[in-house]
Amino acid sequence: MKRIKIIILIVFVAIMTGMHACMTFRMSPKEVDKFFTENNIQGSQHSYKSGFREIHYVEAGDTSKPLVLFVHGSPGSLSAFIHFLKDTTLSHQALLITTDRPGFGYSNFGNGEGSLHKQALLLKPILEKHNANRPIILVGHSLGGPLIARMAMDYPELVDGLIIVAGSIDPELEPDETWFRAPLATPFLSWILPRSFRASNEEIYHLKPQLEEMLPLWKNIKCPVIVIQGQKDVLVDPANADFAKKMLVNAPVDFVMVDSMNHFVPWSNPELIHDAVVKMLHTHQQ
Repeated sequence: MKRIKIIILIVFVAIMTGMHACMTFRMSPKEVDKFFTENNIQGSQHSYKSGFREIHYVEAGDTSKPLVLFVHGSPGSLSAFIHFLKDTTLSHQALLITTDRPGFGYSNFGNGEGSLHKQALLLKPILEKHNANRPIILVGHSLGGPLIARMAMDYPELVDGLIIVAGSIDPELEPDETWFRAPLATPFLSWILPRSFRASNEEIYHLKPQLEEMLPLWKNIKCPVIVIQGQKDVLVDPANADFAKKMLVNAPVDFVMVDSMNHFVPWSNPELIHDAVVKMLHTHQQ
């Protein structure tokens, strides 16, 4: 029996080691440069420090035009939106930036941040750096959805439009996963998780109270909002769109609801995000 337990432990550690190596959900800087070269993109990589955090992002497009900032879900990285940087229709009209959120990609990989308020603060320097690139439009997928909403709540002077894609924004619709996320968030067990999942667990474990904290702040969002949601999304309840309709009382809101669409909109239906960005840009030009 002791021998069997040792074998099981060895196999388990080997599996976890393999997952740590493979399940990173990120592109290396060399892979990003190769992507730029292969697609003839005049892109660049950047990073900055905020406290002990280092935030990494890439950009392409016209530096004199409006800013479109893409914010990925959980787990994930800037690679979730990097293919939009080769969209010449967008790059001719805007400066396109896709960023690694705290704990993902090359932004302190594996060291997640459970507070949406703190995540918003950590991404604020990107908006401040490009304050002259108006309008500033934020695109957030999945957990990136409530984060960009929080950025609009906290820094309304820096945000001119939101595109929430399959966003987890209603605290009442968050599934109760504390029975397994709480143990995995402890120092004793968190080490066994691949770093991408460790960071993801850290923020998803705290998401419901974070969304509850935002409830009285939704009325402060006054910029235009586009909500994109698939009715076959099994990871984020489609009723989150109804929550957006109820809470965004002071903002003009458009809804793009697709019956056959799942959660992975940036890959399955990128044209919807493209069209939403173009619409938002044209709205501000009128």
